[in-house]
Amino acid sequence: MYKLKLAFFALVVLLMSCKTDDTPSSPPKIEGRKILMMGNSFFRPYADNLTDVVLDAGIENHNSTIVFRGGDNGRPQNFWNDSASAEHLTIKSVLNQGDIEIFGMTAGYDTAAGVDLTYGHRAWIDYAVERNPGITVFIAIPQVDFPANWEQLAADFGYTTFQDFYGAFVNMVHDSIVEPLRLEFPNTKIFSIPTGWASVELTQMKLDDELLDDIGLMGAKPTSLFTDQKGHQGQIIIETGSLVWLNSIYGVDLSTNIYNTGFNTDLHAVAQRVVVNHDPNYRQ
Repeated sequence: MYKLKLAFFALVVLLMSCKTDDTPSSPPKIEGRKILMMGNSFFRPYADNLTDVVLDAGIENHNSTIVFRGGDNGRPQNFWNDSASAEHLTIKSVLNQGDIEIFGMTAGYDTAAGVDLTYGHRAWIDYAVERNPGITVFIAIPQVDFPANWEQLAADFGYTTFQDFYGAFVNMVHDSIVEPLRLEFPNTKIFSIPTGWASVELTQMKLDDELLDDIGLMGAKPTSLFTDQKGHQGQIIIETGSLVWLNSIYGVDLSTNIYNTGFNTDLHAVAQRVVVNHDPNYRQ
């Protein structure tokens, strides 16, 4: 009987030693990527701020090169056509190194009738893929400019709300730019980042008096949604858009991320809403 009890005790100890540890494990470590990004003033603020949110998230070895030109000059086709410019040569020099993992550019294009919307994007992707075969490409979809006119613009195009109009604009970029590029480069991952939703969401929150900060519609960058009539982004929009990029590029869970945006409004929740509502077919 004693030996039987001893054997039973030993079995209990063995089973207890095999019990699964319920202690929460640390999230998997995210490795930084080597990224090249080019764009204009509706693109650059997020590219610039991305480094801060990436480092704060504990992502190591993140390396980014940002090439900027203002306005239409920051569109892919203009970067490509201005072949003697310092910016064009810089982009090619970085791509020539052959170690770029992610290549980002704005969705901006020439709006003239009959113009190939993918011309500039296609030229750069073709050049990039030849020298960086495993490269991933993202197209950042900006906000529409002149925010004071958003509601009228939506009405002019037959939409009830500006949210409906911007949603249609995002879909147009997918149909007219992203999908044709995917067909032309079937072995290259191409995704989109709907950055402009950050501006749309925060503007609606401002109109609904839901912001927890004293933020004006237009004025100084630290305390306004926009800094001018054109719609250049205030810091609250930049911080939100940067979180959208953080999730879109690195897959960081915004519900657990503790980056301090400097605002009382829960910008992580706003950014999370943007990425969750983004069509899964166009996520990375």
